[in-house]
Amino acid sequence: MAAVDDLSFDPWDPAFVADPYPAYAELRERGRVIYFEPTNQWLVPRHADVSALLRDRRLGRTYQHRFTHEDFGRTAPPTEQEPFHTLNDHGMLDLEPPDHTRIRRLVSKAFTPRTVEGLKPYVRRLAAELVDGLVRQGGGDLLLDVAEPLPVAVIAEMLGIPESDRAPLRPWSADICGMYELNPPQETAERAVRASVEFSDYLRELIAARRKEPGEDLMSGLIAAHDEGDRLTEQELISTAVLLLNAGHEATVNATVNGWWTLLRHPEQLAALRADHSLVPSAVEELMRFDTPLQLFERWVLDDIEIDGTVVPRGAEVAMLFGSANHDPAVFAEPERLDLARADNPHISFSAGIHYCIGAPLARIELAASMTALLERAPTLALAAEPRRKPNFVIRGLEGLPVTV
Repeated sequence: MAAVDDLSFDPWDPAFVADPYPAYAELRERGRVIYFEPTNQWLVPRHADVSALLRDRRLGRTYQHRFTHEDFGRTAPPTEQEPFHTLNDHGMLDLEPPDHTRIRRLVSKAFTPRTVEGLKPYVRRLAAELVDGLVRQGGGDLLLDVAEPLPVAVIAEMLGIPESDRAPLRPWSADICGMYELNPPQETAERAVRASVEFSDYLRELIAARRKEPGEDLMSGLIAAHDEGDRLTEQELISTAVLLLNAGHEATVNATVNGWWTLLRHPEQLAALRADHSLVPSAVEELMRFDTPLQLFERWVLDDIEIDGTVVPRGAEVAMLFGSANHDPAVFAEPERLDLARADNPHISFSAGIHYCIGAPLARIELAASMTALLERAPTLALAAEPRRKPNFVIRGLEGLPVTV
């Protein structure tokens, strides 16, 4: 078993968060599984192990389908955090079979490939309008002016949330997602609880309205979805909508700004992309690999597992390092080199196994649409000032990205 006392892995250090990749290389050299005492987690840095463990049924996003907190050697969350955990624990991302299987099957009935494909014209039109606005004002903040409003509008439009109600969605999402960081402080938990209550109350009203007057939107489809008489409960509807909203834009926003910040620091690759827009699909994949917005994904060990001779016991928590796996030289040739034409690119930025991101096709459509619109309508886009990075490590992004056009 390796230890990390002498390594530079420090998820609370701004310098590490700004560039974790050298520390990941150290971890991969050190071993396949490394115990990290500050978070009481086992770090898994290599691609083959991360990929295998994401599919291993001896691990789970929850343990409560098999064990009580006491049986599992864990302490129940504080009672004052109950609104957050009720919301979070009924979403399919944090459930295991059979509940996960049932909910994902029902959600898939409404969130179909045809539905997503049908959004393409709307997404492209909206991306073009947002970029035109950026150009008219001579530049601005790529995050606030393009990256953020696009996926928020798309998922809100899908769910049937009126435009007049959308302003709180991003703040609610940011406050809830703060709880996914490592060892979140008390004030983060308080914000997450408040956002969980307000978001849930809003969606409860929206669901009641859609039950009375169904529309063509995804929320109406989720309400109507049934399988042999089985339907989503109201809490499952609320948790699913929040998950789709949070995951549906949080990752896409960060992928967009991380991607453009990467491009602006690799002018030769940006020039190649500007010269050949057919590179957009592979560029989206390579930028997701090169600087993924989700750096770490956690699983509970439900039954003892052995990794490279080290037994990770039941009750432990495994932290799979997506950012490290995506830079593993055993899988990616010259992983530290940005190659927008990279053909063999099995990155795991959308996870794998039963929790593979259900919104991955939509995210790819949004990322390609905004990239294409910026290439076509803002061909001289350039950095206006050095961006500031958010302190978050798990969901990693920038405070903003100031640009000129």
